[in-house]
Amino acid sequence: MTENDTLYLASGSPRRRELLTQLGLHFERIHADIDESVLPGEAARAYAERLARAKADAGWAVVERSGLPQRALLAADTTVVQDGEIFGKPADAADARRMLLAFSGRTHQVITAVAVRRGDQVALTTSVTDVTFRALGEDDIQRYLDSGEAADKAGAYGIQGLAAVFVEHIAGSFTGVVGLPLFETAALLSQFGFVFP
Repeated sequence: MTENDTLYLASGSPRRRELLTQLGLHFERIHADIDESVLPGEAARAYAERLARAKADAGWAVVERSGLPQRALLAADTTVVQDGEIFGKPADAADARRMLLAFSGRTHQVITAVAVRRGDQVALTTSVTDVTFRALGEDDIQRYLDSGEAADKAGAYGIQGLAAVFVEHIAGSFTGVVGLPLFETAALLSQFGFVFP
């Protein structure tokens, strides 16, 4: 295995780990804590891109402090937006219900920004996907909340799980909605010497 077969992942998301594995990549997790507060008047795309870059910078600081090998580091942020409102991870079940009701019978956007850093070289890409939900009944929402899947997910749902039955249509990247757009990520990593089939 060459140096370029391995990268650092500044994310704790199990979904991102699965998607990177799907690309045939080996990675080491780097813990990179940042403040994820939305700035006043900040647009959703700018927010996702700022967070992806901040996570990459924080992760790189860990690499340098720890004296780790200078490998590429990947960070990402997924943000859900509808009518200009950013929907982060739900605070509780009531917040998750509010989000799912907002998406019911409507189209929202899922924005995933991906940043890759190695030394001073930083590259960023962003995927924007339109997701249309069918109309949801109270029973649909309650069953989904009871499953526990809504917790710790932007927009309170995971398209790769039980919420797939809510999705009438998507226009864009399915894997971007999951948390890491593979087409865009592979193109980004190719700039750092990674080769894909």
